[in-house]
Amino acid sequence: MLMQYVLQTPLQKSDLAPLHAGDTVLLSGVVYTARDAAHARMMELLDAGRELPFPIEGAAIYYVGPTPERPGCAIGAAGPTTSGRMDAYTPRLLDLGLACMIGKGKRSQAVKDSVVKNGAVYLAAIGGAGALMARSVESCEIIAWPDLGCEAVRRLVVKDFPLTVLLDPHGGDLYESGPAAYLASLQ
Repeated sequence: MLMQYVLQTPLQKSDLAPLHAGDTVLLSGVVYTARDAAHARMMELLDAGRELPFPIEGAAIYYVGPTPERPGCAIGAAGPTTSGRMDAYTPRLLDLGLACMIGKGKRSQAVKDSVVKNGAVYLAAIGGAGALMARSVESCEIIAWPDLGCEAVRRLVVKDFPLTVLLDPHGGDLYESGPAAYLASLQ
């Protein structure tokens, strides 16, 4: 039976343990944005023994490059980008305490294994509905690498950000279980 959960960042493993692929989540709190260019720079910092631009322990990263905000709005359209471009960097961040990734699309086996190993989750944002996703963003502030433009690291404060569990801490993968459940329902 699929469930809906209300979660607040920073996230603890105990917050994520009940989640299963297909469950829905309303996420509130601080979420950081980072795409591939920012991830490459984060790896450079780590390789140099330096701190990341935000606390990674229990953090949620949203793979998004938002459009400029309109007057009176905290952010422009904020739909997810394809997560696979971050796969090379993700296991290292999960090992450092990253708890949640938000994006769209399948992930590599290495990422799936690291999600389970670290008790983390990968959540889907609604692709193609960037304006809808932006409604949940209460504030947005660039905190690192403004030269990256839309790919700069931002600190978002979100309220009831609507998400779906794609990868859960138990090895569940909605990209596998979803089609299987659909096919079973046809019989």
